[in-house]
Amino acid sequence: MAKRIANGEGNIRKRSDGRWEGRFTAGYDPESGKRIIKNVLGRTQAEVKEKLKAAIAEGQHLDISKAGNYTVATWVRTWYEVYAEPRIRPNTREYYTNYIENYIVPGIGKIKLDKLTTIQIQRFYNNLQKNGRVQRKGYPELKDKSLSSRVVRGVHALLSNCLDQAVAER
Repeated sequence: MAKRIANGEGNIRKRSDGRWEGRFTAGYDPESGKRIIKNVLGRTQAEVKEKLKAAIAEGQHLDISKAGNYTVATWVRTWYEVYAEPRIRPNTREYYTNYIENYIVPGIGKIKLDKLTTIQIQRFYNNLQKNGRVQRKGYPELKDKSLSSRVVRGVHALLSNCLDQAVAER
């Protein structure tokens, strides 16, 4: 007789292509009330069990029903804490926290996540390029406030990953 699993642990099955699939309920859509189902794939059942445990634990950090309440600042910080920080190197952590706290939060942090448009994001990038450099306390006044294209690309990469995850989480 097969071992029963508890509610909330998902389920695992073997697909017709030979791979294993684990599925779990990530939450419920606030508008329609339908379940939001996520899945993980792997070559072995044991691999899928591990991935499924990790995905369920990750999904419990987010409250999908509060999606309309997130501002860009709260979502970026949540994304960093839950998704990015555990997987990146220490130097990358420094870059990410610098980009978040010095550029993203002051620039577009107050905008509601569901109201954010591509035009606002592009204006944000243009503003960063023209006068995005941060004035440090106790240092002489900056003559050139333009930000390097490398930093703007770094902010774009971080924001893109963050917003991709927001779309995936609805």
